Amino acid sequence: MLSYLILGFVILWLIILSVVIFRIRQHYHRLISRTKKRNIDDILDNLLEKEAVSEKEINLVHQNIKQLVSDSRRHFQKIGFLRFNPFERVAGDQSFVLSLLDADDNGLVMNFIYTREGVRIYAKQIKDGKADKYDLSQEEKDVIKKAK
Repeated sequence: MLSYLILGFVILWLIILSVVIFRIRQHYHRLISRTKKRNIDDILDNLLEKEAVSEKEINLVHQNIKQLVSDSRRHFQKIGFLRFNPFERVAGDQSFVLSLLDADDNGLVMNFIYTREGVRIYAKQIKDGKADKYDLSQEEKDVIKKAK
């Protein structure tokens, strides 16, 4: 009786081991069939090489993103627009002031003054939200505040 019990246990153990080995073998063949390599060591080496290349590419992408963020601070991000009437004799608010500023409040203010004789355009450079060389009119100051 004990011998039948031991024999049954050994047969059950062989069946379990056979199933485990069969599953491992299937997994190994699926892994090898997807690659041209026939050795698991070559497959793992290939994966490690690809991982190293991917890591370098990710680092390069991170550097490019940081550079783009840094460069974007110099693009015009703040825009102000104000219409006004500089002369009482000209009807309507046909004149206007336009401000174009970056993230650090550097840029320019353009003043378009409409007269009966034509349109006059004046541009002034802005540094840190203030005029660089020329005094600003009240409309120009207002449009800079509006842009911030």
